[in-house]
Amino acid sequence: MEEAAAVRGAALEAVGDVEPDRLRERIRERLEDGSMAPGVLTVLSARAVAAGSADGPSVDIDAVADRGAGVQLIYEGLRLTRSLSRDPPWERDGALAGDREDERADGGPQGGSSPEGDRAERTDGVPTSDASGGSSGSDRAERTDGGPASDASGGSSGSDRAERTDGGDVAVTDGVTSGPTATVDADGGDMDILVADVMVARGFYLLARTEAAGEAVAVVRSFGGDQTRRRTSGDDRLDANLEADVFELAAVAGTTAAGGSVTESLRSHVGTLGRTDGRLPPAESLFSDGTPAALAERI
Repeated sequence: MEEAAAVRGAALEAVGDVEPDRLRERIRERLEDGSMAPGVLTVLSARAVAAGSADGPSVDIDAVADRGAGVQLIYEGLRLTRSLSRDPPWERDGALAGDREDERADGGPQGGSSPEGDRAERTDGVPTSDASGGSSGSDRAERTDGGPASDASGGSSGSDRAERTDGGDVAVTDGVTSGPTATVDADGGDMDILVADVMVARGFYLLARTEAAGEAVAVVRSFGGDQTRRRTSGDDRLDANLEADVFELAAVAGTTAAGGSVTESLRSHVGTLGRTDGRLPPAESLFSDGTPAALAERI
């Protein structure tokens, strides 16, 4: 599917300068393995506007691909954050944490920080280089429109990280402090936090000066609220809202790219498309050559 290839290529280009290489490679793997449906829907939504207008210009895939890449990167980052929230890898280290507490109780070494403290620090914010400036993709998106940048996160850990990361180079070491408590799971989890940070931030960067910037902030805010409610209520059905919200973001990004606007009918339609059981299917399974016409009927 040419749209999927164009979106994936634009997304890879957007993260091409991320350092170190290990971090960039992890991002590349996520983009190559994941469904490109959100990004492809962005392109198809732009085509739908052209299809609904008799004298509308044809849509240049490459011109819309950057917006599709922005949507795709935000989705991949939030999807990874959701996975980490469901099964925090650092919490699998409970036995080692208990052993260390026993060691302290017996008068053993106490110079290092506890795994719990390490985890709290890591999940509350990942240190970045000075080049990042400390600003976020969502901050930039809101400041571009002149709006406030104080509450874009809606309280979610994933969006908090998106606010603190501006998509610049991230200063990364091995991800965890060396020592007997460092495990493979925790190390991988720390790297995944950085991967999610950078993808969301770069996605915001691509959408910051578009009509979809505000919608992108709303998606992250909604995601944060859903994750908070899921943790307190145990209602896993809230997780499915992410795909529906991202598909609406794709519709906004795509229609406005072609000079159109999204309708409530289109929002409802694409939101339903995004609510699938389990993992989001490949774009080729969700969309067909007739999809732009079907979308055009709702614009």
